[in-house]
Amino acid sequence: MKKILVAYFSASGTTAYTAKEIAKTVGADLYEICPIKAYTDADLDWTDKKSRSTAEMSDPACRPEIAGRVENMEQYDTIFIGFPIWWYVEPRIVDTFLESYDFSGKTLIPFATSGGSGIGKAEKSLREHCSKANWKRGKLVNSGAAAWSKSVLGE
Repeated sequence: MKKILVAYFSASGTTAYTAKEIAKTVGADLYEICPIKAYTDADLDWTDKKSRSTAEMSDPACRPEIAGRVENMEQYDTIFIGFPIWWYVEPRIVDTFLESYDFSGKTLIPFATSGGSGIGKAEKSLREHCSKANWKRGKLVNSGAAAWSKSVLGE
């Protein structure tokens, strides 16, 4: 029996809701990617060129530190990776997560939430940060996460 993990970063709660729906639907464990220093509303103000999120996304090498680790990552065969779309790609903290583990031979399935951007550029970026994983096509899941998660697993 394959063991599944849903790992997600959520700045406002939208992605968290979707991640919990997917985990419940596919019987997966859940792990929230949390920054050591939580984001404030001011940090997330994308209209402010000096905000934390803008500074992070302007620096491709930025890797915000994560609080905690996934216990026994080796036990998981399939990992759903969830995040909001920031500047057309995944937030830098998701890159930190991907670069913190060996995903060789594991199946990774991205999902994202967004008010207007697609997931295409994020998928390309994710593959570049974690090329040894077996990536399945991801989806922007502002709704219908349960049905999609079952179908992507072939259930």
